[in-house]
Amino acid sequence: MTQVTDHGGGVRSIRVPIPDNPLGTTLVHLVDTDLGPVLIDTGWDDPASWDALAAGLTACGVSVAEVHGVVITHHHPDHHGLSGKVREASGAWIAMHALDTAIVRRTRENRPDRWFSYMADKLASSGAPEEHVAQLRAARTARLSTGLPTFAPALPDREIVPGELLDLAGRRLRAIWTPGHTPGHVCLHLEETHPAALPGNGRLFSGDHLLPRITPHIGLYEDPDDATVADPLGDYLDALERVGRLNPAEVLPAHQHAFTDAPGRVRELLAHHEDRLTGLLALLSTPLTAWQLAERMEWNRPWDQIPFTSRNIAVSEAEAHVRRLVKLGRAEAVAGSDPVTYVAL
Repeated sequence: MTQVTDHGGGVRSIRVPIPDNPLGTTLVHLVDTDLGPVLIDTGWDDPASWDALAAGLTACGVSVAEVHGVVITHHHPDHHGLSGKVREASGAWIAMHALDTAIVRRTRENRPDRWFSYMADKLASSGAPEEHVAQLRAARTARLSTGLPTFAPALPDREIVPGELLDLAGRRLRAIWTPGHTPGHVCLHLEETHPAALPGNGRLFSGDHLLPRITPHIGLYEDPDDATVADPLGDYLDALERVGRLNPAEVLPAHQHAFTDAPGRVRELLAHHEDRLTGLLALLSTPLTAWQLAERMEWNRPWDQIPFTSRNIAVSEAEAHVRRLVKLGRAEAVAGSDPVTYVAL
């Protein structure tokens, strides 16, 4: 597979591998500016990923040391992981939406064992069986006995302000706030004529918000210090409709490949989530916990074949969907239930 793709008009993408992940690669986009190259996302913090990024930049005729800036679509490690190393090598600035910067700051400031305890409590409250939660508690205990490693993703030094043009000399790149996958996820609209004169409004760097063949994970916004009951799926669906109305000529996502017809893909994703909500309503004819819902939902493999970590992600997605049903008045939490169960109205 070609490591570097030239999309024309001073925009290229570099395939950076994600270790042990079915997605395979992150598409790191390189945008030429009058002050030097700017990266959109950086890839996972791994030696092989770093080597691929450096080699890709070399193939584009630049070095890591020449990178002027880094724009991060969202805080996840397959996007933000190498940002710190790029900054160390080049002095580049790093920009991110304030809500995701707050998550990075919390990750740096909270001890890892607190995250283990928080996630164990969240799983228990979702109705996860004790044998599942016990694995997380055991992992926390084992890591405490050997010393938990510090995870300190790079702290951004610039804020991406939704609706405003980023400070990129010679380019018009506007931030579009698209929460859902994370609270501070942004897409980036390149407000310039498409180099191949495709019909539509410029090009959109879509991060994980809009992908050509898969749906991004929509789970919960995790914050040990905030008890606000957010509606991530509602946020995501609203942001999808905004992107559809934008009607870019081409979408340059962070995974898979570039594609056209963003409004058509948006319609497919809206229909997918409506079908999923309808299916959950049928399941909620009797009260179920978020864990029980996840067990009964359709995934890419049977529940008994889904590994431990992926089950945690699945139950988070199930709860995000049931929260949406509650917000719409189509389901409710059963009063006094512990763990909380939900039922259709």
